[in-house]
Amino acid sequence: MNTRSREVFRRVVEGYIETGDPVGSRTLTRDFSEKVSAATIRNVMQDLEFFGLLNSPHVSAGRIPTELGLRMFVDGLLEVDQLNGEDRKKIDTTLSSDDSDVPMLLDRVGSALSGVTRGASLVLTPKHEAPIKHIEFVSLAPDRALVVLVFADGLVENRVFTPPTGQTPSSMREAANFINAIAEGQTLSTLGALISREIQARRQEIDGLAAQLVESGLALWENEGEADERLIVRGRGNLLSGPESKADLDRIRTLFDDLERKRDIAKFLDLTEEGEGVRIFIGSENELFSLSGSSLVVSPYMNADRKIIGAVGVIGPTRLNYGRIVPIVNYTAQRIGKIIADRS
Repeated sequence: MNTRSREVFRRVVEGYIETGDPVGSRTLTRDFSEKVSAATIRNVMQDLEFFGLLNSPHVSAGRIPTELGLRMFVDGLLEVDQLNGEDRKKIDTTLSSDDSDVPMLLDRVGSALSGVTRGASLVLTPKHEAPIKHIEFVSLAPDRALVVLVFADGLVENRVFTPPTGQTPSSMREAANFINAIAEGQTLSTLGALISREIQARRQEIDGLAAQLVESGLALWENEGEADERLIVRGRGNLLSGPESKADLDRIRTLFDDLERKRDIAKFLDLTEEGEGVRIFIGSENELFSLSGSSLVVSPYMNADRKIIGAVGVIGPTRLNYGRIVPIVNYTAQRIGKIIADRS
């Protein structure tokens, strides 16, 4: 782009992000850096449209950026604001609690992040990675059982799950004995692969129902909604409160359908694995919400060993105020990581 087309492009994108409306040539001529006619600007817009950076929703309307245009703007022209004092204070106030319950703290972070950004916030809580000391299965009813997990660091977790049909207290004890024989020193994340190998190698040595229970128990640790790995969504109302068109509301509903359908929410962390900083996913670039045309601004947080253990993010329409939201997400992730590292 030359200087003129770059300025036209930047002003169209910034105008669209601010208002959500198409930007016309006459609007741009009012405060353009040089004296140019509306016809000249229309010609520049047509060139930008030809290259796939802008789009015209109606024949006589102005232009809006395409997903490709937004990506180009974010990568090359976005000016990231400084985190303002009021936003910093709100985040710090939320994170200043002495509550030792990290999931509760992250739940409050989700609410605070949603309030500050006026978007929907996402928080993936860290997995508990301490080695396992002991596992016990307790039958509560024909269709309900309790697994008691004792970790080497002293933490005890109780989780209720639905066992496979036909399980007895005896078969559950067999399953627990089998797991405890190989679980010492293993974390939940490493135990799954180890048990799978053991089942294949020793399938003749264990009862078929016990193996089924083991496999079902493993699914419990990986599925959506468990304490060690859950997605916190806050601020749905923020996405539904604006003057969006019916098409926008349909996309928002699709977004939350995506959220509710996703079973392997660990993919949320995969979005951040290519780097430590904030990443921006626009529309169809974002596999997690590929159908909704939404944007995601996400940043991982790390433990004391600099290992990524979770992530925080903000989702919303593609016309998010990226310049303001990027430093908020970045600061929140850094603060969470420091708190978790200090407590550990």
